[in-house]
Amino acid sequence: MKIFEQSHLLNNLPKQFFASLVGKVNTIVEQGHDVINLGQGNPDQPTPEHIVKAMQEAVANPTFHKYSPFRGQAFLKEAVATFYKREYGVEIDPTKEVCILFGGKAGLVEVPQCLLNPGDLVLVPDPGYPDYWSGVELARAKMEKMPLLSENAFLPDYKNIPNETKQQAKMMLLNYPNNPTGATATKEFFEETVTFTKENDICVVHDFAYGAIGFDGKRPISFLQTKGAKENGIEIYTFSKSYNMAGWRIGFAVGNPSVIESLNLLQDHMYVSVFSAIQEAAAHALLSPQTCVNELNALYETRRNVLIHAFKEIGWDVTAPSGSFFAWLPVPPQFTSSEAFSDYLLEEAHVVVAPGVGFGEYGEGYVRVGLLTSEERLKEAANRIKALNLF
Repeated sequence: MKIFEQSHLLNNLPKQFFASLVGKVNTIVEQGHDVINLGQGNPDQPTPEHIVKAMQEAVANPTFHKYSPFRGQAFLKEAVATFYKREYGVEIDPTKEVCILFGGKAGLVEVPQCLLNPGDLVLVPDPGYPDYWSGVELARAKMEKMPLLSENAFLPDYKNIPNETKQQAKMMLLNYPNNPTGATATKEFFEETVTFTKENDICVVHDFAYGAIGFDGKRPISFLQTKGAKENGIEIYTFSKSYNMAGWRIGFAVGNPSVIESLNLLQDHMYVSVFSAIQEAAAHALLSPQTCVNELNALYETRRNVLIHAFKEIGWDVTAPSGSFFAWLPVPPQFTSSEAFSDYLLEEAHVVVAPGVGFGEYGEGYVRVGLLTSEERLKEAANRIKALNLF
């Protein structure tokens, strides 16, 4: 069979670091071992029943069997505006400031292609969501990494960015609550971000995927709640985490009208919008009482408390995350790398964690642990690690 060579574009895409981890996990599972997978980011709870019911009814609507409007249904855009006003006090124009996305990841990968030319510079968090790198590469742009360090609460320090980099940068990616560190942003940090990016003419793209998940009575804040934020950036929201709709592939971007128009224009050439029944269910999710979201947040907080307590009990010096459904835990000093520690836990305890280096250079020295399994399994994972006498 003839092999047709891949394009330079595909060959230059970042390698999927976690593909090798999946392969290692599958090998252990195939050997018949009971594996506790704390390395994944896939929500384990079902989509709330009232959203599923709304979808079931919408599927039977024959008007939804036709092509959706290119730029999404007006009723979903209006629901987004209502949601942002109700939850964050932010005014959104549904006709100019909302773009319907095929999940949050789609928007994050698309927006560099909308705003950047080959060779343009984008600031990205390190550690950070690896698909940020994919979007930058698809735009043939360049990355400058902003270190997220524990001593600065895993927030970028704008004072450490060289003047030449500030002047060259055209876009910045941020993500709070943060994947992988579990850190949350403060009002003061977002105010500093608006000032910094306005001074340097940089567009902010805030990944608000974990916006519904905050702990200890502190609700995560939206970047768009900051004065001047909408003039200088957008926020990308997904239904995957707030409503356990990961497989539905639905999200949206809100904010600066010129960026929203660019996203819509790119998608005009790629898609004919999301299936309207999914849009109907998504609108229902946003407009319904948010009881299911509050219950889900409480579940993650309980799991977080169980996990952190169990790990501290075995002598692991860990810090509780303030948001997201991840914990960011230090690698014991006797291991040379996060990957070596991850491999050891998999092989000896049959517990999966994600090596921090997979999220960037500054992720080395940590592993990411998900809160996406039952309290019993979290306790069992701690017991298995305890038996290794690492601490």
